[in-house]
Amino acid sequence: MERLSIEAIISKIENEVCFHAVTDDYSLTIKIDDYVHYACAAVHNGHQFRKELWDNCIHTEYDRWYEEDPETKNMVMSHPIVIAGCDSRFEYDLNRDPENAVFETAWGKALWHKPLSEEKKNKSLEKHANFFKVTHALITKLEEKFGVAIVYDMHSYNWKRWDREVPTWNLGTSNVDNNRFGDDIELWRQRLSEIKFPKQIKSTALVNDTFQGNGYFLKYITQNFKNTLVLATEIAKVYCDEYNYVIYPEVVAMVENQLKTKLPEHASNFYKKHAK
Repeated sequence: MERLSIEAIISKIENEVCFHAVTDDYSLTIKIDDYVHYACAAVHNGHQFRKELWDNCIHTEYDRWYEEDPETKNMVMSHPIVIAGCDSRFEYDLNRDPENAVFETAWGKALWHKPLSEEKKNKSLEKHANFFKVTHALITKLEEKFGVAIVYDMHSYNWKRWDREVPTWNLGTSNVDNNRFGDDIELWRQRLSEIKFPKQIKSTALVNDTFQGNGYFLKYITQNFKNTLVLATEIAKVYCDEYNYVIYPEVVAMVENQLKTKLPEHASNFYKKHAK
């Protein structure tokens, strides 16, 4: 892996260079092993939190971890193109627009002892903007090269906070073209429902049950690129103990191993159907 500037990363993408990189401010990682028509993203995978913000933050490290999406990058790490955030969504949320990306409150609780200065906000917003510069360059290249593209937007959610039965997998599709891509959405739902877990965990997959796909990452790509489908894919946190701060690595590995085949098979089907 290289440490590169945003400009250098974009230049490599524009010139179809394969590379692994972290940005020079350590805010995102991207790897491109091959230029294919699909990409994976884990925008909430990050846990880093700038030290200058620590003393001013009311939330504990556990509070932050609980609302992040740990291990989502690891679930898709074997695929050719993976982009992921390194920073906690408590510093800035890549799934919210720039005007709302730096929280004042988080999940009903004030976030800061004292309001952030504009200088500190702008440090975070610069990293937010850079992530979308790289995203824009990447999707531009994939549409230019293949005509169509598909992005698997990986997230997780805290299923134990719900007071009803919720699915192991949820697809949020309210902001994509369901008339055009409805069959692709249903096929992905089916493939997710087939993923096997340890026997105490059942596998179910529903559409727009717990979340509807209202994130900024999906909206940004959908609004700026007419031939790219973003599948907001949420896994319930069955791969960890969300109350006791414990990851189950064997469950993460099971998901990653099965996505090695199911995800590219789905992407191939998508390309065959939609490529001109």
